[in-house]
Amino acid sequence: MLAKAGVTKPPSTRTEFTDAAKKITALGGDVKGWVVPLSPEAPNGIQNDVMAWNWASGGTMLKDGKPDLTNADVKGTVEFVKSLWDAKVVAPGALTMKEQDKVEEFTNGRVGMMIDSLAHVNLIRKNNADLKFSISAIPAKDGYTGKRGIPYASWGIGIAENSEHKAEAFKLVDFLMNEANNSKLSSIANAFPGNTKSVPDFVADDALFKAAFDIYKAGYPANEFTGLPVAEDLMRSFDTELQKTLEGKQTVDQMLQAAQAAWVKEF
Repeated sequence: MLAKAGVTKPPSTRTEFTDAAKKITALGGDVKGWVVPLSPEAPNGIQNDVMAWNWASGGTMLKDGKPDLTNADVKGTVEFVKSLWDAKVVAPGALTMKEQDKVEEFTNGRVGMMIDSLAHVNLIRKNNADLKFSISAIPAKDGYTGKRGIPYASWGIGIAENSEHKAEAFKLVDFLMNEANNSKLSSIANAFPGNTKSVPDFVADDALFKAAFDIYKAGYPANEFTGLPVAEDLMRSFDTELQKTLEGKQTVDQMLQAAQAAWVKEF
């Protein structure tokens, strides 16, 4: 689809992404350049598909552990997403779409690009064995040269402060996280390791996972929602304000101020 649209390489910047999305959409029919799930019922699209653009350019949504949604990075991210919406390169139904809907749109060849989890690679292959697709880093804002943040799901291994056996518990953590065992554990889970020296077995056997692992090593894990209070409610309130903005009911500045107020209340 990308080749047919004249896109010769995966976009690396936001400008290149916009250009590619427009070219894909110009193919006509039901085809669109990008898909984003914004259903308030499952608002993780804010984390995975919207804020991911912010982290990919080294941006943050927090300051000293508190909400900071009115900063230039978040504003630029929202303005970018809105520009794609206004250009009509986003798959229809986004405001009620959930993550599984997004994956189906891509798998069925109705969209050219999406931000997604590696957990879906084998699912996509199973559901459409003829689909040719690649993996690339999330495009960064033009001119950005730093490391790119990559959304992730935390493994979350730790020791409780009130544990009666901290030393023994640490032995288990140390066992799971040493180089050899973390390689084996991540291979079984089809996930990336926490130990920076560990390499999963599947990287040597699968070109797509190898490409993803190379991106992972070149960037850094970034998910500021991990550990926040009522994280899903924070995503939902942001989603509510974003939808109003996409529908033209308020400006980006008004949206960010409203979302900031809602987040401060939750914090």
